Amino acid sequence: MDVAALTPAQARAHFREGLRAPTAGWCRGWTQANLLVVPHELAYDLLLFAQRNPVACPVLDVGDPGAVSTGLFGGDLRTDLPAYRVYKDGRVVADVDDVRDVWRDDLVAFLLGCSFTFEDALLRAEVPVRHIETGTNVPMYLTSIACRSAGSLSGPLVVSMRPIPASLVPAAVRVTSRYPALHGAPIHIGDPGELGITDLGVPDFGDPVEVRAGEIPVFWACGVTPQAAVMASGVSFAIGHLPGHMAITDARDDRFQVP
Repeated sequence: MDVAALTPAQARAHFREGLRAPTAGWCRGWTQANLLVVPHELAYDLLLFAQRNPVACPVLDVGDPGAVSTGLFGGDLRTDLPAYRVYKDGRVVADVDDVRDVWRDDLVAFLLGCSFTFEDALLRAEVPVRHIETGTNVPMYLTSIACRSAGSLSGPLVVSMRPIPASLVPAAVRVTSRYPALHGAPIHIGDPGELGITDLGVPDFGDPVEVRAGEIPVFWACGVTPQAAVMASGVSFAIGHLPGHMAITDARDDRFQVP
């Protein structure tokens, strides 16, 4: 199956039927999004947290309480992602393919920009994307950088990492900076220790990838950041996407590209 050639509706149908797979490289040209669903009473705090940490948490869309779709996502948010992560009291209690049995009428869904969307632009600029090459999930790391807190929410910045040949780092910065609603330019280039990351071979989420000779680790802010805040803050109940298993929206990626 050529997953890059699928439409969002076709991809969502596969996920609804039970296919679980990281979505890097899926649906070329269509915007992917992080999902976080919280009780209505927490929605303002999450919106404020996103406003205060916009690089990590760029808000693309917000649903009405109880709604299972949004203006950007025409599918069913309970079934049409490849996998979900369920939290209770800040702890992961389940990774599942379907959340209909835990969905509630007071839940508000947030869709946040995802760096998977600009990977097609990186490939077109001949910048390699290692996790797509290897068919694995992107590595993601908790950092020592604290986000700005908002109401009851606080937690660390999460980053994704892609190893880039040194000569192509300027191209990677230039390409991704054109997508500010999808995390934009890297927040750090080089030594992971400056972010408090001690071992690139042991990501907190996703899969490790090889950093080859002549390559530099390049780090982007990651939309798993609010899920880290859910854990750090002991939120009573929340649903997120399983990291790397995104919501594929009905928006074209060039909608979020700037000159």
